[in-house]
Amino acid sequence: MGRKQYIIIILILGFIIALGALSIDMYLPAFKAIAADLHTDESGVQLSLSSYFLGISFGQLLYGPLLDRYGRKKPLYIGLLVYIIASVACALTRSISVLIALRLIQALGGCAGIVAARAFVRDLFPVKDIAKVFSLLLLVLVVSPMLAPTIGGYVSSAWGWHYIFIILAAVAVIVVVSCIIWLPDGRQPDTTLSLKPKHITNSFWSVFKHPQFFTYALTGCIGMGGQYAYLAGSSYVFISYYHVDQKHFGYIFAIIAAGLIGFSQVNSLVIRKISGEIVMKNALILQCIVGIVLFGLTYSGYINMYCMIGIIFLFLSVQGFITPNATALSLAPFASQAGIASALMGFLQMGLGALSAAIVSHFNEGRLSPIPMVAIMMISGVMALIFLFVTNNFVSKKEFTEPVLDDAETSMH
Repeated sequence: MGRKQYIIIILILGFIIALGALSIDMYLPAFKAIAADLHTDESGVQLSLSSYFLGISFGQLLYGPLLDRYGRKKPLYIGLLVYIIASVACALTRSISVLIALRLIQALGGCAGIVAARAFVRDLFPVKDIAKVFSLLLLVLVVSPMLAPTIGGYVSSAWGWHYIFIILAAVAVIVVVSCIIWLPDGRQPDTTLSLKPKHITNSFWSVFKHPQFFTYALTGCIGMGGQYAYLAGSSYVFISYYHVDQKHFGYIFAIIAAGLIGFSQVNSLVIRKISGEIVMKNALILQCIVGIVLFGLTYSGYINMYCMIGIIFLFLSVQGFITPNATALSLAPFASQAGIASALMGFLQMGLGALSAAIVSHFNEGRLSPIPMVAIMMISGVMALIFLFVTNNFVSKKEFTEPVLDDAETSMH
């Protein structure tokens, strides 16, 4: 493909994935306003974040087989339509219970884009370029959390939190139109693929038990638990605990997100000379150390807001080395099952994200402390590192490479 088409495809896929991030980040500054308007507390609003993670997690298992069976675009459009309807309904709700349920439905629609975007990457780009492409997608993805909380804070302050969901619906409409006009179809539908539950279960199992997928998908997903703990707890910690207003919270969020952007782009340069496996392993070691320091200082009370921002900045910046490489290493062995592999990785990632958010929400209830958030961040980093070292022996070094192109890819490129 030409350079112009390459850039357009990267931008479209980035915005498809970013829609999920916007759905999380844009309403974080409005937690306090939503709680007051819907007559609940902030831990109740945090459950709407947990339900969103839960919907994304299980929804991806649904879309994986559909994307392989019917092609990439039809399931994507249906999912985005569900997302648009649910977003408008969220804007109109007057009940926290209904909001929690609608966020679940919104996620079930929006997760079509997350699975489809990963599958499109596997379809449209050579395997040797996957890690680089995911780093570029992360650049687009991370710009959204830099801007989203700031925009959400201003929108909530000026017009009310309901308009945040109206904006999300409008963004989804723009994404659909862009996909129709500029996005290629990707891999053709596989009409031989059965959608019977037994066949789908076997397909997921065959992907899951692949040593390379098992090792790197789970390592990456466990590590991302810290990022989701931060997403769930950051509003509570900075707005309620440190008394930062909604607008300034957006700036803090943007500064921390900037680290992810910078390091993800450094990653795309580093992996030209060093294997993604080695980069990810060393990044996990550093993240583990930073997580332990963050928890130790917070637990002992020897930390202020600015110190916490700096340490969290470093902790999440290192994620820019972990996520692209974990994703690329996990999906690289699969061509015909890219939808299944993408869905399964998304399920594991968001499932652990929902668990992290729910734990932070549970321990925040009735107390005002940053400890639940930083504890889960530390535990996620430590567990990911331990898991990688324990399971790394399962990956055959004869099979493991930044894999070569298969026949289908050779003809495509």
